Amino acid sequence: MAKGKINVSVENIFPLIKKFLYSDHEIFLRELISNATDATLKLKHLAAIGEAKGVEYGNPQIEIKVDKENNKIHVIDQGIGMTEDEVKKYINELAFSGAEEFLNKYDDTAKDAGIIGHFGLGFYSAFMVADKVEIITKSFKDEPAVHWSCDGSPNFTIKKSKKEDRGTEIILSIADDSKEFLEDSKITGLLQKYNKFMPIPIKFGMRTETLPKPEDAKEDDPAPTQEVENIINNPNPAWTKQPKDLEEADYKSFYRELYPMQFEEPLFNIHLNVDYPFNLTGILYFPKMTNDMNPQKDRIQLYQNQVFVTDNVEGIVPEFLTMLRGVIDSPDIPLNVSRSYLQADGAVKKISSYITRKVGDKLNSLFKNNREEFEAKWNDIKIVIEYGMLSEDKFFEKAEKFALYPTVDGKFFTFEELKEKIAPTQTDKDDKLVVLYASDKVAQHSYIEAAKAKGYEVLLLDSPIISHLMQKLETSNEKISFARVDADHLDNLIKKEETQISKLSDEEKESLKTTLEETISNKSYTVQLEAMDSDASPFIITEPEFMRRMKEMQQTGGGGMFGMGNMPEMYNLIVNTNSELVGEILNTKTAKKKERLINQSLDLARLSKGLLKGEELTEFIKRSYEMVK
Repeated sequence: MAKGKINVSVENIFPLIKKFLYSDHEIFLRELISNATDATLKLKHLAAIGEAKGVEYGNPQIEIKVDKENNKIHVIDQGIGMTEDEVKKYINELAFSGAEEFLNKYDDTAKDAGIIGHFGLGFYSAFMVADKVEIITKSFKDEPAVHWSCDGSPNFTIKKSKKEDRGTEIILSIADDSKEFLEDSKITGLLQKYNKFMPIPIKFGMRTETLPKPEDAKEDDPAPTQEVENIINNPNPAWTKQPKDLEEADYKSFYRELYPMQFEEPLFNIHLNVDYPFNLTGILYFPKMTNDMNPQKDRIQLYQNQVFVTDNVEGIVPEFLTMLRGVIDSPDIPLNVSRSYLQADGAVKKISSYITRKVGDKLNSLFKNNREEFEAKWNDIKIVIEYGMLSEDKFFEKAEKFALYPTVDGKFFTFEELKEKIAPTQTDKDDKLVVLYASDKVAQHSYIEAAKAKGYEVLLLDSPIISHLMQKLETSNEKISFARVDADHLDNLIKKEETQISKLSDEEKESLKTTLEETISNKSYTVQLEAMDSDASPFIITEPEFMRRMKEMQQTGGGGMFGMGNMPEMYNLIVNTNSELVGEILNTKTAKKKERLINQSLDLARLSKGLLKGEELTEFIKRSYEMVK
């Protein structure tokens, strides 16, 4: 038996490993299984190229055993194994030189490190949960097996072992502060989290499997069972296969495997597969979206060679696509990286750009190949596309071909189609194209009907970020403006050459305005007298487009003017001077009747706008009954 001291200048490196390398000690199992997987895949490669003569690769697996009685966890593989010289080289020298390099470089800022993968320190993460670690290993070469042991100090022992089978067994003697890892449920949870799709089968105990009943069995007879190995992972997940080898059912089945608590099917998927200038595979799914933009509970999962890394994919996946679900796997992203490293890494930026392009291409393909189906799904995906158009200029350029603008009647236009459709009717006297829209088909029904009566198209734009997108579209398209149908009366929204002549003289208009302002107690209404068609509504309440839009933009983040998001609602009361009812209000001699006509007309306008509620609505109904008696 040999003894030795690891050559490292720090007297006891293990407390530093325990304190700084990971914020979460559970990572140890991921690291050890990753090492076991690497050892197995190396053997597979050597066997394939004829370098492991006389060795049969077979069907190796990794086994996890929990020995609660003796406070031990065993991680066993059937991989390449190590000779005594290799143990000395890889465990005592390389890993600890990496540890020393880590300390020299990061001692002052180690709390933000999370970079163990850069220094070959994965094996030593075991000391975060164990106060003693043993390695029993036999190489695929014809050399004696080795037993290495270390108690968390720089001292180790190494001796021959009686192990006869090829591979490595790591034995962790679990420390008193980490006994939670001796619970089967805890280990099962970690394996499901980090190793669910590892490329080598992972066995953890046995499970009972129900078999089909024999044909001659009675109805009350219990189904037969058998004990089988509990393999916790799927070594060949869908993203590792070629798209041509997968059916739609395979993608949906994998989605359920990823998100077992999701009961809705995804709308469609995007299979990522690139090997230059970086390696990346994955499948992204578009789930049904809601308009509230709440962060998704089930997020995109990031893997490195089928090892789970994180579901915090900011910096790797463009922000607008973090609302999607699925998997991204890239060996070019280190297992453990700090957030600042990711943001600065050139390969990561290329990956983000590639994913944006791929998603744009897929959406364009879906639109061109089956527009009807794309239109049917639009309301469920629009929030992602609109967000992408706002946040990524390259995606905006692609999305102009397939982004849709639905009307209140359920028709869909691309922006180019929309411009061509409305140009003859909705171009104003200054040659500006006015796009009319509603945000609520029910609440703005009367305004929509008035616009349709003039032959105008009205879009239905109801996502929470649409104000921002309209601003961008107006900026990038000269002579186009968006106006909500209740922003003003139609003749003002789309001003033509002809102007209506008012039936009232200037003196009568001044008198009417004074009467209205004195009678209307709510000072949030700005009274405007307009000459309109005589059959148009006498009173119309509108919200100025600019003020309302800026307020909406600030409430959803960005845009707008400081403090505008908290401003009270401002409305215009537009009074049609050519209305017969308005003429009656002006000419009524009885002050009480005049007040009643004004209040009733105002309340009818407020009712049309959805502003009459609660006590005021009750009073209006009571007054209306009195008037019809």
